[in-house]
Amino acid sequence: MKITFSGAAGGVTGSKHLITTSAGTVLLDCGMYQGHWRESYERNRELPFEASSIDAVVLSHAHIDHSGLLPLLVKKGYDGPIYATPETKELLLPLLADAASIQKEDFMYWSSRAKKDPSITVLEPLFDNDDVTQTLNLIKTFPYKETFTVIGDVRATYYNAGHILGSAQVHLIDGDKSLAFSGDLGPDHRKILFESEPIPSADFFLTEGTYGGRLHEEIGHARDTLAKVITDTHSRRGKLIIPSFALERTQEILYDLHRLYDQKKVPRLPVFLDSPLASAFTEIFEKHADSFDEETHDFFLSKNKNPFAFRRLTHTESIRDSKKLNQYDKPCIIIAGSGMCEAGRIKHHLKHGLTNPRNTVLFVGYQAEHTLGRKIQDGESPVRIFGKDVEVNAHTASIRGYSAHGDQSDLIKNIQQTTGVTQIAVVHADPEQAAALVKKITEDIPHITKVWAAVPDTSAEI
Repeated sequence: MKITFSGAAGGVTGSKHLITTSAGTVLLDCGMYQGHWRESYERNRELPFEASSIDAVVLSHAHIDHSGLLPLLVKKGYDGPIYATPETKELLLPLLADAASIQKEDFMYWSSRAKKDPSITVLEPLFDNDDVTQTLNLIKTFPYKETFTVIGDVRATYYNAGHILGSAQVHLIDGDKSLAFSGDLGPDHRKILFESEPIPSADFFLTEGTYGGRLHEEIGHARDTLAKVITDTHSRRGKLIIPSFALERTQEILYDLHRLYDQKKVPRLPVFLDSPLASAFTEIFEKHADSFDEETHDFFLSKNKNPFAFRRLTHTESIRDSKKLNQYDKPCIIIAGSGMCEAGRIKHHLKHGLTNPRNTVLFVGYQAEHTLGRKIQDGESPVRIFGKDVEVNAHTASIRGYSAHGDQSDLIKNIQQTTGVTQIAVVHADPEQAAALVKKITEDIPHITKVWAAVPDTSAEI
């Protein structure tokens, strides 16, 4: 087997890894690059390979930086199988449809603006709903620990990655050689979902390294910090605005809010989930109680409670209801996407809420460099929103304990549990995090023949 690193090498997003096998070329993931909107568009509009060169796609999970360019691949002519877990396919239906809808809306908005200002660049949609439909029709699903044929004699098995619902590590076997791909690995001792399961053995390990140089704070500490931020914002009679990724992060926040409210640890503020996509994902989560861990069963399910639903929670579906929140003048919590503040309803809430010193903006996820979220998190003021400068007078806070990615100790443990590994490549990590993980692997797993941080457009042989 030969591995070519075509995405998420030397950076965090846009996962794409080409595996040349005896039977053809397998693509592990086909994700969008995420970051500042213009840079993202330029990097996503063209694939780093010909669609016709791919014989099969094996998808690790539904997050858009791992799945978001599947419709573009199909649009460019790919018509082979796309393998995923059943839960991943369920999540892809609203996720990819939402991505197509956002691109269409953005195109229409900027097209109308360009009629008055010819200097405005109008970005064509990368794909549309027809491409999404064709993509979903190509997906073939397999549960964890059931080996399936990918192409020819090449086989694969999914193992629970403990990252989001349906997320998987991939074991790819071609003759007497095999590859382990972590996808995105969840942390130990996380909430809601069962923890990850190791791949038994492999020759080559392709591991993510998002937090390869860090150790996470305790989950309980993150919940305590959330409680303090809620209490402080309430004392100022302000709004707590939470930019949140619709998939997984939002469900974790709802889970913790439910616990805090039940335990009477915070004021019972109204909570508005202002994200139709997050609401759709939450409904899918609710259908898969068999994937929830013992703590979730003990605290909620055994008492016939829905972890993600509670009194004072309102789902705002329409744009009209979303706009009404800007005139809402009582303390409340607003959860909206996108998580990096680069698109979606959160930008409107920030436009109206950042200038108010009573309010708080709470970041509960990674903010990529140059994004609006990173600028606010770093203390920049004013920030540019919808072409206008907005002063940042609101309080800001960050909680890093909500990460769905394993930290350095989780990544090392996961690799150590897979026997036979001689080579390790680190992907899905900023350079400093990748370098730290490479160093730690070298120190803690000395029998590895070769370990390195992958860079774009390079390859390795197994």
